[in-house]
Amino acid sequence: MAKKHGKSVLDRRKKPRQQRSVATVDSIIEAAARILESQGYEGLSTNSVAQRAGISIGSLYQYFPNKASIIRALIDREAERLLEGIRRAQDDDWRVMLDQLIEVAVHHQLRRPALARALDLEEARLPASRKYRSAGIQTIRQFQKCLSRVNGMTPEELPVILADVLSIIRAIKDSAGNLPGDSEATIYARVRRAVHGYLSF
Repeated sequence: MAKKHGKSVLDRRKKPRQQRSVATVDSIIEAAARILESQGYEGLSTNSVAQRAGISIGSLYQYFPNKASIIRALIDREAERLLEGIRRAQDDDWRVMLDQLIEVAVHHQLRRPALARALDLEEARLPASRKYRSAGIQTIRQFQKCLSRVNGMTPEELPVILADVLSIIRAIKDSAGNLPGDSEATIYARVRRAVHGYLSF
């Protein structure tokens, strides 16, 4: 990714410090989310985001150099929201903790499914930010902490089983909405059944 004056073109131009500036940046990011949900990537532009946010294009450019930088900020926001839920999953019983983690992952995907699907595509296209990578590492550590307590689990098996469990969860939740009657409850039940079935060794 090209850089200008030592900064990536995906970096924000400046960070908001005052409450009003924070509110402006939040409105920009949320406007981008709503456009992605309703119109997709092709409908997203800095002009459309500024209009939806109710600000001037000049105000937008104070914080974001282009639409890719807005999308990456949106990806970071959603990753942080997921991580907040993942951190709250705590229990001495690994089964209970695992169910909590699955519930958080499914809820995050289905809370705003159109946005989640759009961002899945953008995550594959854009270089990950440091914040996004950090959130991903912390999420994986929570799953690792949970699965390390599974009866009979050995340190040698853990990395493979961790990768498999994450793949199962991702595969089912990412296909959410493709079957008649799909709901958060039914998707959760499908993921839970698949993961617990896999772990019954």
